[in-house]
Amino acid sequence: MKYYFMVLQKYAQFSGRARRSEYWYFALFSTIISLALKYVGIAAGSPFLDSIYSLGVIIPSIAVGVRRMHDVGKSGWFILIPLYNLILACTDGTPGDNEYGPDPKGREGFGEWDYQKPTDVETNA
Repeated sequence: MKYYFMVLQKYAQFSGRARRSEYWYFALFSTIISLALKYVGIAAGSPFLDSIYSLGVIIPSIAVGVRRMHDVGKSGWFILIPLYNLILACTDGTPGDNEYGPDPKGREGFGEWDYQKPTDVETNA
């Protein structure tokens, strides 16, 4: 639940990076709250209760999506590409700093020169 409140505290902050857990926990709790409000609204005779909530969290939802794209090193505009957006949202963020800010996990960065080739693989070159 702390990630849900963290996203709400950064209400319209589109800069920086968001971890996968921040993004997905916000999506989970937002969906649960929306469904709960839908059922409460129907029982209370106010079927638009969940819609009011959804309008209230649309900006933080977009902002955390943009920050999630930044974490994988992509522009925030990539949230407009549906399937690729989902793939990027599930992908681990870029280790270390990138052009959008420091790593939210606090890891040191590395590049492709740090990847070690397996020693048990023969090359035909």
